[in-house]
Amino acid sequence: MVLLAPPVAAAAPEQISRRRLRAIFSGSVGNLVEWYDWYVFSAFSLYFSASFFPSGDTTAQLLQTAGIFALGFLMRPIGGWMFGRIADKVGRKQSMTLSVLLMSLGSLLIALTPTYQTVGIVAPILLLTARLLQGLSVGGEYGVSATYLSEMATQRRRGFYSSFLYFTLIGAQLLALGIQLVLLKVLLTEAELLAWGWRIPFVVGALLSVVALYLRHNLDETAPFIAQQQESEELRGSIQMLRRYPRSVFKVIGLTVGGTLAFYTLTTYMLKFLVNTAHMTRSAATNTCFLALLGFAAMQPLFGALADRIGRRPLLIGFGVLGALGSVPLLTALSHVTRPAPALGLLLLASVAVSGYTSISAVVKSELFPVQVRALGIGLPHALTVAVFGGTAEYIALWCKRIGHEAYFYWYVAGCIAISLLVSLLMTETRHTSFHDLEGQPPA
Repeated sequence: MVLLAPPVAAAAPEQISRRRLRAIFSGSVGNLVEWYDWYVFSAFSLYFSASFFPSGDTTAQLLQTAGIFALGFLMRPIGGWMFGRIADKVGRKQSMTLSVLLMSLGSLLIALTPTYQTVGIVAPILLLTARLLQGLSVGGEYGVSATYLSEMATQRRRGFYSSFLYFTLIGAQLLALGIQLVLLKVLLTEAELLAWGWRIPFVVGALLSVVALYLRHNLDETAPFIAQQQESEELRGSIQMLRRYPRSVFKVIGLTVGGTLAFYTLTTYMLKFLVNTAHMTRSAATNTCFLALLGFAAMQPLFGALADRIGRRPLLIGFGVLGALGSVPLLTALSHVTRPAPALGLLLLASVAVSGYTSISAVVKSELFPVQVRALGIGLPHALTVAVFGGTAEYIALWCKRIGHEAYFYWYVAGCIAISLLVSLLMTETRHTSFHDLEGQPPA
Protein backbone atom coordinates (compact mmCIF):
# COMPACT_ATOMS: atom_id res chain seq x y z
CA MET A 1 0.00 0.00 0.00
CA VAL A 2 2.77 2.45 0.88
CA LEU A 3 4.67 1.65 -2.30
CA LEU A 4 1.73 2.76 -4.42
CA ALA A 5 1.67 6.28 -2.99
CA PRO A 6 4.65 7.85 -4.87
CA PRO A 7 3.33 7.16 -8.40
CA VAL A 8 -0.06 8.70 -7.51
CA ALA A 9 1.52 11.82 -6.00
CA ALA A 10 3.89 12.22 -8.93
CA ALA A 11 1.13 11.90 -11.56
CA ALA A 12 -1.16 14.57 -10.11
CA PRO A 13 1.05 17.62 -10.74
CA GLU A 14 1.69 16.50 -14.33
CA GLN A 15 -2.03 16.16 -14.97
CA ILE A 16 -2.76 19.59 -13.50
CA SER A 17 0.05 21.15 -15.51
CA ARG A 18 -1.21 19.72 -18.81
CA ARG A 19 -4.77 20.91 -18.19
CA ARG A 20 -3.66 24.35 -17.17
CA LEU A 21 -1.28 24.76 -20.09
CA ARG A 22 -3.92 23.57 -22.55
CA ALA A 23 -6.44 26.08 -21.22
CA ILE A 24 -3.95 28.95 -21.28
CA PHE A 25 -2.80 28.03 -24.78
CA SER A 26 -6.36 27.91 -26.13
CA GLY A 27 -7.30 31.15 -24.42
CA SER A 28 -4.15 32.88 -25.64
CA VAL A 29 -4.54 31.81 -29.28
CA GLY A 30 -8.14 33.00 -29.31
CA ASN A 31 -6.96 36.26 -27.78
CA LEU A 32 -4.31 36.64 -30.50
CA VAL A 33 -6.86 36.20 -33.27
CA GLU A 34 -9.27 38.73 -31.81
CA TRP A 35 -6.59 41.34 -31.23
CA TYR A 36 -5.28 40.78 -34.76
CA ASP A 37 -8.69 41.82 -36.05
CA TRP A 38 -8.43 44.97 -33.93
CA TYR A 39 -4.87 45.98 -34.80
CA VAL A 40 -4.94 45.24 -38.52
CA PHE A 41 -6.92 48.49 -38.86
CA SER A 42 -4.00 50.53 -37.56
CA ALA A 43 -1.34 48.49 -39.36
CA PHE A 44 -2.96 49.05 -42.77
CA SER A 45 -4.38 52.55 -42.29
CA LEU A 46 -1.44 53.96 -44.27
CA TYR A 47 -2.76 52.00 -47.25
CA PHE A 48 -6.55 52.30 -46.98
CA SER A 49 -7.03 55.84 -45.61
CA ALA A 50 -7.24 57.30 -49.13
CA SER A 51 -9.98 54.78 -50.03
CA PHE A 52 -12.39 56.07 -47.39
CA PHE A 53 -11.78 59.83 -47.39
CA PRO A 54 -11.50 62.60 -50.00
CA SER A 55 -8.09 63.10 -51.55
CA GLY A 56 -5.82 65.53 -49.75
CA ASP A 57 -2.55 65.62 -47.85
CA THR A 58 -1.41 62.42 -46.16
CA THR A 59 -1.51 63.85 -42.63
CA ALA A 60 -5.15 64.93 -43.08
CA GLN A 61 -6.21 61.48 -44.28
CA LEU A 62 -4.31 59.81 -41.45
CA LEU A 63 -5.93 62.23 -39.02
CA GLN A 64 -9.39 61.25 -40.24
CA THR A 65 -8.53 57.56 -40.03
CA ALA A 66 -7.11 58.06 -36.54
CA GLY A 67 -10.40 59.73 -35.64
CA ILE A 68 -12.29 56.58 -36.68
CA PHE A 69 -9.74 54.55 -34.68
CA ALA A 70 -10.39 56.74 -31.63
CA LEU A 71 -14.19 56.57 -32.02
CA GLY A 72 -13.95 52.78 -31.96
CA PHE A 73 -12.55 53.14 -28.47
CA LEU A 74 -15.73 54.87 -27.30
CA MET A 75 -17.48 51.51 -27.48
CA ARG A 76 -14.86 49.83 -25.32
CA PRO A 77 -16.32 50.94 -21.96
CA ILE A 78 -19.71 49.60 -23.05
CA GLY A 79 -18.03 46.35 -24.08
CA GLY A 80 -16.08 46.25 -20.82
CA TRP A 81 -19.32 46.56 -18.86
CA MET A 82 -21.37 44.19 -21.03
CA PHE A 83 -18.86 41.36 -21.44
CA GLY A 84 -17.54 41.78 -17.89
CA ARG A 85 -21.06 41.36 -16.56
CA ILE A 86 -21.63 38.29 -18.75
CA ALA A 87 -18.31 36.79 -17.61
CA ASP A 88 -19.08 37.31 -13.91
CA LYS A 89 -22.67 36.13 -14.16
CA VAL A 90 -22.74 33.46 -16.89
CA GLY A 91 -19.10 32.45 -17.35
CA ARG A 92 -15.73 33.48 -18.74
CA LYS A 93 -16.02 31.01 -21.62
CA GLN A 94 -19.39 32.29 -22.88
CA SER A 95 -18.28 35.91 -22.73
CA MET A 96 -15.08 35.22 -24.69
CA THR A 97 -16.98 33.27 -27.36
CA LEU A 98 -19.54 36.02 -27.92
CA SER A 99 -16.91 38.75 -28.22
CA VAL A 100 -15.08 36.99 -31.06
CA LEU A 101 -18.31 36.76 -33.08
CA LEU A 102 -18.72 40.55 -33.01
CA MET A 103 -15.08 41.08 -33.93
CA SER A 104 -15.29 38.84 -37.01
CA LEU A 105 -18.41 40.68 -38.19
CA GLY A 106 -16.57 44.01 -38.00
CA SER A 107 -13.59 42.72 -39.98
CA LEU A 108 -15.81 41.29 -42.70
CA LEU A 109 -17.69 44.58 -43.01
CA ILE A 110 -14.45 46.56 -43.50
CA ALA A 111 -13.25 44.07 -46.12
CA LEU A 112 -16.46 44.49 -48.14
CA THR A 113 -16.99 48.26 -47.80
CA PRO A 114 -16.80 50.19 -51.12
CA THR A 115 -14.43 53.14 -51.47
CA TYR A 116 -15.28 56.83 -51.04
CA GLN A 117 -14.82 57.32 -54.78
CA THR A 118 -17.61 54.76 -55.36
CA VAL A 119 -20.24 55.49 -52.70
CA GLY A 120 -19.14 58.81 -51.21
CA ILE A 121 -19.94 59.50 -47.55
CA VAL A 122 -21.40 56.00 -47.11
CA ALA A 123 -17.86 54.58 -47.12
CA PRO A 124 -16.59 56.29 -43.95
CA ILE A 125 -19.98 55.66 -42.28
CA LEU A 126 -19.66 51.91 -42.90
CA LEU A 127 -16.04 52.02 -41.74
CA LEU A 128 -17.12 53.72 -38.52
CA THR A 129 -19.94 51.18 -38.00
CA ALA A 130 -17.52 48.28 -38.36
CA ARG A 131 -15.06 49.92 -36.00
CA LEU A 132 -17.76 50.49 -33.38
CA LEU A 133 -18.65 46.79 -33.49
CA GLN A 134 -15.00 45.89 -33.05
CA GLY A 135 -14.66 48.38 -30.21
CA LEU A 136 -17.59 46.77 -28.41
CA SER A 137 -15.97 43.37 -28.80
CA VAL A 138 -12.44 44.26 -27.78
CA GLY A 139 -13.75 46.35 -24.87
CA GLY A 140 -14.67 43.16 -23.09
CA GLU A 141 -11.74 41.11 -24.36
CA TYR A 142 -9.06 42.53 -22.08
CA GLY A 143 -10.94 42.16 -18.79
CA VAL A 144 -12.28 38.69 -19.49
CA SER A 145 -8.98 37.36 -20.88
CA ALA A 146 -7.03 38.81 -17.94
CA THR A 147 -9.51 37.17 -15.59
CA TYR A 148 -9.35 33.83 -17.38
CA LEU A 149 -5.55 33.62 -17.58
CA SER A 150 -5.03 34.69 -13.97
CA GLU A 151 -7.64 32.25 -12.66
CA MET A 152 -6.12 29.39 -14.64
CA ALA A 153 -2.61 30.15 -13.37
CA THR A 154 -0.84 28.66 -10.36
CA GLN A 155 -0.21 30.85 -7.35
CA ARG A 156 3.57 30.93 -7.74
CA ARG A 157 3.55 31.53 -11.52
CA ARG A 158 0.55 33.81 -11.89
CA GLY A 159 2.64 36.64 -13.29
CA PHE A 160 4.26 34.38 -15.89
CA TYR A 161 1.01 32.86 -17.14
CA SER A 162 -0.84 36.19 -17.15
CA SER A 163 1.94 37.81 -19.19
CA PHE A 164 0.69 35.83 -22.17
CA LEU A 165 -2.19 38.30 -22.48
CA TYR A 166 0.16 40.99 -23.80
CA PHE A 167 2.38 38.38 -25.45
CA THR A 168 -0.55 37.43 -27.71
CA LEU A 169 -1.72 41.04 -27.92
CA ILE A 170 1.67 42.07 -29.30
CA GLY A 171 1.74 38.85 -31.33
CA ALA A 172 -1.46 40.02 -33.00
CA GLN A 173 0.31 43.15 -34.18
CA LEU A 174 3.22 41.03 -35.38
CA LEU A 175 0.79 38.92 -37.37
CA ALA A 176 -0.75 42.04 -38.91
CA LEU A 177 2.66 43.45 -39.84
CA GLY A 178 3.86 40.03 -41.01
CA ILE A 179 0.95 39.77 -43.43
CA GLN A 180 1.72 43.30 -44.57
CA LEU A 181 5.35 42.33 -45.29
CA VAL A 182 4.29 39.24 -47.23
CA LEU A 183 1.83 41.24 -49.30
CA LEU A 184 4.39 43.96 -50.02
CA LYS A 185 7.45 41.83 -50.69
CA VAL A 186 5.98 38.65 -52.19
CA LEU A 187 2.43 38.92 -53.45
CA LEU A 188 1.63 42.53 -54.40
CA THR A 189 3.18 45.80 -55.46
CA GLU A 190 2.70 48.84 -53.22
CA ALA A 191 0.30 50.30 -55.79
CA GLU A 192 -1.85 47.13 -55.69
CA LEU A 193 -1.84 47.19 -51.89
CA LEU A 194 -3.01 50.81 -51.93
CA ALA A 195 -5.69 50.10 -54.54
CA TRP A 196 -7.30 46.89 -53.24
CA GLY A 197 -4.79 44.65 -51.47
CA TRP A 198 -5.47 46.23 -48.08
CA ARG A 199 -8.76 44.29 -48.02
CA ILE A 200 -6.94 40.94 -47.81
CA PRO A 201 -5.88 41.16 -44.12
CA PHE A 202 -9.45 41.94 -43.08
CA VAL A 203 -10.70 38.85 -44.92
CA VAL A 204 -7.95 36.85 -43.21
CA GLY A 205 -9.12 38.23 -39.86
CA ALA A 206 -12.70 37.16 -40.48
CA LEU A 207 -11.53 33.65 -41.40
CA LEU A 208 -9.20 33.37 -38.40
CA SER A 209 -12.11 34.23 -36.15
CA VAL A 210 -13.58 30.84 -37.00
CA VAL A 211 -10.47 29.29 -35.42
CA ALA A 212 -10.86 31.49 -32.34
CA LEU A 213 -14.53 30.57 -32.10
CA TYR A 214 -13.68 26.85 -32.13
CA LEU A 215 -10.97 27.24 -29.48
CA ARG A 216 -13.17 29.26 -27.18
CA HIS A 217 -16.12 26.91 -27.58
CA ASN A 218 -13.89 24.14 -26.19
CA LEU A 219 -12.37 26.11 -23.30
CA ASP A 220 -12.60 24.84 -19.73
CA GLU A 221 -14.38 27.17 -17.33
CA THR A 222 -12.22 28.42 -14.46
CA ALA A 223 -12.47 26.74 -11.05
CA PRO A 224 -12.97 29.99 -9.07
CA PHE A 225 -16.00 30.88 -11.22
CA ILE A 226 -17.49 27.40 -10.88
CA ALA A 227 -16.96 27.45 -7.12
CA GLN A 228 -18.94 30.68 -6.64
CA GLN A 229 -21.88 29.73 -8.89
CA GLN A 230 -23.85 28.55 -5.86
CA GLU A 231 -23.87 32.11 -4.54
CA SER A 232 -26.65 34.56 -5.36
CA GLU A 233 -26.45 36.09 -8.84
CA GLU A 234 -27.96 39.35 -7.67
CA LEU A 235 -24.67 41.14 -7.04
CA ARG A 236 -22.29 39.15 -9.22
CA GLY A 237 -20.95 41.28 -12.05
CA SER A 238 -22.92 44.33 -10.93
CA ILE A 239 -21.96 47.99 -10.64
CA GLN A 240 -23.42 47.88 -7.13
CA MET A 241 -20.84 45.31 -6.05
CA LEU A 242 -18.02 47.05 -7.95
CA ARG A 243 -18.68 50.17 -5.85
CA ARG A 244 -17.43 48.25 -2.82
CA TYR A 245 -13.91 48.40 -4.24
CA PRO A 246 -13.33 52.08 -5.11
CA ARG A 247 -9.61 51.98 -4.29
CA SER A 248 -9.11 49.03 -6.64
CA VAL A 249 -11.01 50.80 -9.41
CA PHE A 250 -8.87 53.93 -9.04
CA LYS A 251 -5.69 51.83 -9.04
CA VAL A 252 -6.71 50.24 -12.33
CA ILE A 253 -7.41 53.68 -13.82
CA GLY A 254 -4.19 55.20 -12.52
CA LEU A 255 -1.97 52.37 -13.74
CA THR A 256 -3.69 52.31 -17.13
CA VAL A 257 -3.36 56.06 -17.84
CA GLY A 258 0.37 55.93 -18.55
CA GLY A 259 0.53 52.26 -19.50
CA THR A 260 -2.00 52.39 -22.31
CA LEU A 261 -0.65 55.65 -23.76
CA ALA A 262 2.90 54.29 -23.75
CA PHE A 263 1.76 51.02 -25.31
CA TYR A 264 -0.25 52.57 -28.14
CA THR A 265 2.48 55.10 -28.84
CA LEU A 266 5.10 52.36 -29.06
CA THR A 267 2.99 50.00 -31.16
CA THR A 268 0.06 51.29 -33.19
CA TYR A 269 1.30 54.85 -33.73
CA MET A 270 4.99 54.13 -34.21
CA LEU A 271 4.68 52.94 -37.82
CA LYS A 272 3.03 56.22 -38.81
CA PHE A 273 5.54 58.19 -36.72
CA LEU A 274 8.51 56.67 -38.52
CA VAL A 275 6.94 57.36 -41.94
CA ASN A 276 5.32 60.73 -41.31
CA THR A 277 7.85 62.31 -38.92
CA ALA A 278 11.17 60.48 -39.34
CA HIS A 279 10.48 60.21 -43.11
CA MET A 280 11.46 56.54 -43.39
CA THR A 281 9.99 54.59 -46.29
CA ARG A 282 6.89 52.53 -45.60
CA SER A 283 8.85 49.33 -46.20
CA ALA A 284 11.75 50.27 -43.89
CA ALA A 285 9.37 51.45 -41.17
CA THR A 286 7.36 48.23 -41.38
CA ASN A 287 10.50 46.08 -41.11
CA THR A 288 11.74 48.10 -38.12
CA CYS A 289 8.41 47.94 -36.29
CA PHE A 290 8.11 44.21 -36.96
CA LEU A 291 11.52 43.47 -35.40
CA ALA A 292 10.82 45.81 -32.47
CA LEU A 293 7.49 44.11 -31.77
CA LEU A 294 9.16 40.71 -31.96
CA GLY A 295 11.57 41.74 -29.22
CA PHE A 296 8.75 43.37 -27.24
CA ALA A 297 6.69 40.17 -27.33
CA ALA A 298 9.64 38.04 -26.20
CA MET A 299 10.10 40.28 -23.16
CA GLN A 300 6.60 39.66 -21.78
CA PRO A 301 7.01 36.16 -20.26
CA LEU A 302 10.51 37.07 -19.03
CA PHE A 303 9.22 40.10 -17.14
CA GLY A 304 6.17 38.13 -15.96
CA ALA A 305 8.44 35.45 -14.48
CA LEU A 306 10.55 38.19 -12.87
CA ALA A 307 7.45 39.63 -11.22
CA ASP A 308 6.77 36.22 -9.65
CA ARG A 309 10.20 36.42 -8.02
CA ILE A 310 10.54 40.05 -6.95
CA GLY A 311 6.92 41.27 -6.98
CA ARG A 312 4.76 43.44 -9.23
CA ARG A 313 5.51 46.83 -7.70
CA PRO A 314 9.23 47.06 -8.62
CA LEU A 315 8.40 46.52 -12.30
CA LEU A 316 5.62 49.13 -12.23
CA ILE A 317 7.90 51.67 -10.56
CA GLY A 318 10.66 50.91 -13.07
CA PHE A 319 8.26 51.57 -15.93
CA GLY A 320 7.11 54.81 -14.32
CA VAL A 321 10.60 56.19 -13.71
CA LEU A 322 11.98 55.23 -17.12
CA GLY A 323 8.86 56.41 -18.95
CA ALA A 324 8.48 59.72 -17.17
CA LEU A 325 12.14 60.65 -17.59
CA GLY A 326 12.88 59.00 -20.92
CA SER A 327 9.86 59.59 -23.17
CA VAL A 328 10.78 63.09 -24.36
CA PRO A 329 14.45 62.38 -25.21
CA LEU A 330 13.61 59.01 -26.79
CA LEU A 331 10.81 60.31 -29.02
CA THR A 332 12.92 63.34 -29.94
CA ALA A 333 15.77 61.04 -30.96
CA LEU A 334 13.39 58.83 -32.97
CA SER A 335 12.04 61.85 -34.85
CA HIS A 336 15.53 62.50 -36.26
CA VAL A 337 16.44 58.89 -37.07
CA THR A 338 16.23 57.97 -40.75
CA ARG A 339 17.99 54.57 -40.73
CA PRO A 340 16.37 51.33 -39.48
CA ALA A 341 19.20 50.13 -37.19
CA PRO A 342 19.29 53.06 -34.72
CA ALA A 343 15.49 53.29 -34.83
CA LEU A 344 15.25 49.61 -33.87
CA GLY A 345 17.70 50.12 -31.00
CA LEU A 346 15.65 52.99 -29.59
CA LEU A 347 12.39 51.05 -29.92
CA LEU A 348 13.87 48.06 -28.08
CA LEU A 349 15.00 50.36 -25.26
CA ALA A 350 11.46 51.71 -25.06
CA SER A 351 10.12 48.14 -25.06
CA VAL A 352 12.17 47.27 -21.98
CA ALA A 353 10.62 50.16 -20.07
CA VAL A 354 7.03 49.55 -21.23
CA SER A 355 7.31 45.82 -20.45
CA GLY A 356 7.37 46.79 -16.79
CA TYR A 357 3.68 47.59 -17.24
CA THR A 358 2.44 45.34 -20.02
CA SER A 359 3.86 42.04 -18.72
CA ILE A 360 2.04 42.29 -15.39
CA SER A 361 -0.92 44.51 -16.24
CA ALA A 362 -3.34 41.57 -16.28
CA VAL A 363 -2.18 39.95 -13.06
CA VAL A 364 -1.94 43.18 -11.04
CA LYS A 365 -5.48 44.20 -11.95
CA SER A 366 -6.95 40.72 -11.43
CA GLU A 367 -5.39 40.52 -7.96
CA LEU A 368 -7.33 43.64 -6.92
CA PHE A 369 -10.83 42.12 -7.23
CA PRO A 370 -12.73 39.06 -5.92
CA VAL A 371 -14.04 36.46 -8.35
CA GLN A 372 -17.65 37.73 -8.20
CA VAL A 373 -16.75 41.04 -9.87
CA ARG A 374 -13.26 40.43 -11.27
CA ALA A 375 -13.99 40.58 -15.02
CA LEU A 376 -16.12 43.72 -14.61
CA GLY A 377 -13.64 45.25 -12.16
CA ILE A 378 -10.78 44.86 -14.63
CA GLY A 379 -12.70 45.44 -17.84
CA LEU A 380 -14.80 48.56 -17.17
CA PRO A 381 -12.26 50.96 -15.60
CA HIS A 382 -9.55 49.68 -17.94
CA ALA A 383 -11.73 50.23 -21.00
CA LEU A 384 -12.78 53.70 -19.87
CA THR A 385 -9.17 54.75 -19.39
CA VAL A 386 -8.00 53.19 -22.65
CA ALA A 387 -10.81 54.96 -24.51
CA VAL A 388 -9.64 58.34 -23.18
CA PHE A 389 -5.87 57.91 -23.32
CA GLY A 390 -5.03 54.95 -25.59
CA GLY A 391 -7.66 55.49 -28.23
CA THR A 392 -6.78 59.15 -28.68
CA ALA A 393 -2.99 58.67 -28.76
CA GLU A 394 -2.69 58.72 -32.55
CA TYR A 395 -5.16 61.56 -32.94
CA ILE A 396 -3.43 63.80 -30.39
CA ALA A 397 -0.01 62.99 -31.83
CA LEU A 398 -1.09 63.84 -35.38
CA TRP A 399 -2.93 66.96 -34.22
CA CYS A 400 0.19 68.23 -32.41
CA LYS A 401 2.19 67.58 -35.57
CA ARG A 402 -0.35 69.41 -37.73
CA ILE A 403 -0.26 72.56 -35.57
CA GLY A 404 3.54 72.53 -35.69
CA HIS A 405 4.25 71.48 -32.09
CA GLU A 406 4.81 67.74 -32.24
CA ALA A 407 6.97 67.84 -29.10
CA TYR A 408 3.85 68.65 -27.07
CA PHE A 409 2.85 65.02 -27.54
CA TYR A 410 6.17 63.80 -26.15
CA TRP A 411 5.58 65.75 -22.94
CA TYR A 412 1.99 64.52 -22.81
CA VAL A 413 3.23 60.90 -22.82
CA ALA A 414 5.77 61.63 -20.09
CA GLY A 415 3.16 63.36 -17.93
CA CYS A 416 0.67 60.50 -18.15
CA ILE A 417 3.34 57.96 -17.24
CA ALA A 418 4.23 60.14 -14.24
CA ILE A 419 0.62 59.73 -13.04
CA SER A 420 0.98 55.95 -13.21
CA LEU A 421 4.28 56.20 -11.36
CA LEU A 422 2.58 58.04 -8.51
CA VAL A 423 -0.07 55.32 -8.25
CA SER A 424 2.61 52.61 -8.26
CA LEU A 425 4.50 54.35 -5.44
CA LEU A 426 1.37 54.62 -3.29
CA MET A 427 -0.04 51.12 -3.81
CA THR A 428 0.86 47.96 -1.88
CA GLU A 429 2.41 44.83 -3.38
CA THR A 430 -0.53 42.85 -4.85
CA ARG A 431 1.41 39.58 -4.92
CA HIS A 432 1.03 39.40 -1.14
CA THR A 433 -2.55 40.74 -0.91
CA SER A 434 -4.26 38.95 -3.79
CA PHE A 435 -7.93 37.95 -3.76
CA HIS A 436 -6.83 34.91 -5.77
CA ASP A 437 -5.19 33.39 -2.70
CA LEU A 438 -8.60 33.22 -0.99
CA GLU A 439 -10.04 31.15 -3.85
CA GLY A 440 -7.67 28.20 -3.93
CA GLN A 441 -6.02 26.59 -6.92
CA PRO A 442 -7.78 25.25 -10.02
CA PRO A 443 -8.24 21.47 -9.89
CA ALA A 444 -7.02 19.00 -12.49
